Amino acid sequence: MNPIAIDLGFIKIYWYSITMLLAIITGALLFLKESKKQKLEEKFIYNTALYTILFGIIGARLYYVLFNFSYYIKNPIEIIEVWNGGLAIHGAIIAGVITIAYHCKKNKVDFLRILDIASPAVIIAQAIGRWGNFFNSEAHGPMVSRIFLEKLHLPKFIINGMYIDGAYYHPTFLYESIWNLLGFILLIIIRKYKKDLKPGLLIGIYLIWYSFARFFIEGLRTDSLMLGSLKMAQVISIVLFLLGIYLAFIRKEKKWKK
Repeated sequence: MNPIAIDLGFIKIYWYSITMLLAIITGALLFLKESKKQKLEEKFIYNTALYTILFGIIGARLYYVLFNFSYYIKNPIEIIEVWNGGLAIHGAIIAGVITIAYHCKKNKVDFLRILDIASPAVIIAQAIGRWGNFFNSEAHGPMVSRIFLEKLHLPKFIINGMYIDGAYYHPTFLYESIWNLLGFILLIIIRKYKKDLKPGLLIGIYLIWYSFARFFIEGLRTDSLMLGSLKMAQVISIVLFLLGIYLAFIRKEKKWKK
């Protein structure tokens, strides 16, 4: 799989960058659309979206770099080379939530309400963004046979793309992308048909849905960020899963109407 989409000689445009840009734009547009529908102040939602995206990207990169510190301390220039991969979603989530919390407090807006609005936008962005891993031939699982991939009835371009350095691998990027797409549909249905939503319900369901699959998919991946002998994404998935249960089903709060 050639990771370069356009090579103009003096500049190269990578599929990873294009995919991430598409994911960000899609998520941002959905967030802005729903925010306007709920009649939130325009300046607030645009500033929140802009700064959340900016600090989310920084957080995603910083998180990845910190867990590969021994490499990047020797190759510091590569820290800015995000087109080569290395954006960790959990880092983006942490930085994004902190940014939203700050703007909500500053503007006296319900924090959980904004997280609820953002949840479908974030998960569809994740579904799109995972394809960046495909183009970079990363975030895959262990070796499998071509026959195994063919039995999954995958398109040939995906099967061929999973042929990396002389072997075929589990397309874990695809498993997560499909799961996230289904999660997006679920959140949209809940938001559309449930008349009264408890603050924290959608973000709670998002955390449950995403973390459940991520825990098991991470178990297959061969390039996980490690904390000692533990896969960090699995540790965080357990924490976020439990937080999601609390927000969606345990926490008591008055409902707000759409």
